[in-house]
Amino acid sequence: MPLVPPGCSNDYEWLSFAIDLAKRCPPSDTAFSVGCVIVDAHGSEISQGYSREQPHYHAEESALSKLTPDDERLPEATLYSSLEPCTRRKSRPRTCSELIIASGIRRVVIAWREPPIFVSDAHGVTALEAAGITVVEIPELADAATAMNAHILNTDTNGGSSAPAT
Repeated sequence: MPLVPPGCSNDYEWLSFAIDLAKRCPPSDTAFSVGCVIVDAHGSEISQGYSREQPHYHAEESALSKLTPDDERLPEATLYSSLEPCTRRKSRPRTCSELIIASGIRRVVIAWREPPIFVSDAHGVTALEAAGITVVEIPELADAATAMNAHILNTDTNGGSSAPAT
């Protein structure tokens, strides 16, 4: 498990750490590289994960799988994910949004929302908020979170992104 950077104490720093975890993802042309870290109410890391850490696992799923479902720290924890948690899966029985809701986590921080590349109707933020979970988006970190996904995103000369060319 990588060491948490010294002084990592706020949303921006923890989300930056989650983005760094995404750099560990095995490359894929059919899935985003995402990192996730779960931090308890006292600011201590309790779990982390990244996409494809285990076959077919998403980052949030990987981090949550390392904790017991009844972990008493989860209701006051914050989950940091470099990408909006999914609401549609083909390879696994439950979406990341469903797993987060079931975990009891009440706060999620993301860098960017899922673009309509693999799923046209991604709505993780909406699903989490409908379940009473506070979602914070830090768009200033979106470029850093999308960097390791540049091969999937068709980045234009102005730094924006769109669906891959066909």
